[in-house]
Amino acid sequence: MADTETETDKPPEQADPAAESSPGPARTRRRLDRWKAAFVALLVLGVLGTAAWAVLGSRLLVVRQVEVAGTHLVARDRLVAAAQVQLGHPLARLDTGAVRDRVTALREVESARVERRWPTTVRIVVRERIPLVAVERGGRFYQLDRHGVTVTDTAARPGLPLLVVTAPGPADPATGAALRVLRSLPTRLTGRLVAIEAPGPEDVTLRLKAGTAVVWGAPERAAEKIRLIDALQGTPAGRSARSIDVSSPEVVTTS
Repeated sequence: MADTETETDKPPEQADPAAESSPGPARTRRRLDRWKAAFVALLVLGVLGTAAWAVLGSRLLVVRQVEVAGTHLVARDRLVAAAQVQLGHPLARLDTGAVRDRVTALREVESARVERRWPTTVRIVVRERIPLVAVERGGRFYQLDRHGVTVTDTAARPGLPLLVVTAPGPADPATGAALRVLRSLPTRLTGRLVAIEAPGPEDVTLRLKAGTAVVWGAPERAAEKIRLIDALQGTPAGRSARSIDVSSPEVVTTS
């Protein structure tokens, strides 16, 4: 019988060693992608490092000038000295909060805003306290703002109403009551006001230029009291009165 070959008798095909050892297109692409990603990462790190150096460490973005706005009472040089902003200091490292705190420590300054103006400028914008009344002590006139804080003092009397209280200052209830009454007055009354007296927080009296004393009492019910004063001063009895008592709006008296 003749020998016959079957498929199972065929020798197995041998793998091509050259084909296995050579990288395919997909493997090459993956390798190139990894190199590209590494290059981009290094490039980004380099850019960020350069930017950080330019902002924080170089001499390119440092403080070269200090601008001041909003000053009338406090001299610019005095404010800049109080701010303690060092020229040549990196602008990004400037502690704007600390600068603001130093500026607002000046008695003339109520609030301040510190801004970085790139590339080399610090701008300080202040809101100064506004004197409303003057207190005479020891031959000098101390000017107080709406909070009772002393803003400045002069030897000559300023064109402000005198405040007459026992212990003037921001913590004094009588000072606070007098200033609250003053802020509630219209300009037609403040323009005639010579002094405001407050032995206590419930006992405020206004002294007007014509010599009239307006007994105001407590700071409350200001709108009613102002209407009563206007109405009385529109009558002959009110114009000739030396004293007008509106401390209790329900019962108004003149003398």
